Amino acid sequence: MNIKTYILFAFTALAFMACSHIDEDERLIYVKPAAVQRSVLLEDFTGQRCINCPKASDEIKLLQEQYGEDNVIAVSVHSGPLGFHSTPQLVGLSTDTGDEYFNHWQFDYQPVGMINRKGGCEYTTWNTHIREELEKTAPVNINLVVTTEGSQKSVQANVTGVDGNITGKLQLWLTEDNVTAFQMMPDGTRDMNYLHQHVLRAAINGTWGEDISIKEGETSISQIYSLPTSSEWKAEDLSVIAFVYNEQGVHQVVRLKL
Repeated sequence: MNIKTYILFAFTALAFMACSHIDEDERLIYVKPAAVQRSVLLEDFTGQRCINCPKASDEIKLLQEQYGEDNVIAVSVHSGPLGFHSTPQLVGLSTDTGDEYFNHWQFDYQPVGMINRKGGCEYTTWNTHIREELEKTAPVNINLVVTTEGSQKSVQANVTGVDGNITGKLQLWLTEDNVTAFQMMPDGTRDMNYLHQHVLRAAINGTWGEDISIKEGETSISQIYSLPTSSEWKAEDLSVIAFVYNEQGVHQVVRLKL
């Protein structure tokens, strides 16, 4: 062995010995997950007997045209004293779930909306609140997976921590677009063929969702839930809405059309 080869061998052995004293955990460098743009949940507490509610619906359409319907995710919660439950003669869009939400938040007028569950506000102020929320990043990322077996569809939500540790609730809803039913109009007339959008149909995983705790960089996978069905719903107009919330508000929301 010549002197150069011996020196090279010695340096290699020293380098190997130095590395062997470093714990495996210390060799890994943590990389923070990339920031995720926050979407906004707009809960519109509406009713078919509410003459001003079509104005709020028009505002939602403008907001989604301005920001994108996947950035401003609207859910029409038919409920309260101006909501209407179905009768043999007329289609009603109110649900017991919607009424429970309305009573829980103790609203005293309609239309009224919540932007990321940060208190009720009039539709004329929605744009300001939405713009403020869209400027933030989301501490979690949500990915929805829908599977089909025969005629039955199921959904699962994968929630990944992006910034800090979050403890709260994961909520899954089912909504329907393009629902034809009567609606009282601002001029006092009744439109029997009003086209209702993003109507809340069902809470998939309970009225208030399920407990969830996510650490930064880790993923929490929900149970697999069978989606509720009804002969009155059009499958092509259904969407799953998923969001994570706690007492600080909604941290992220996503929508997936079925």
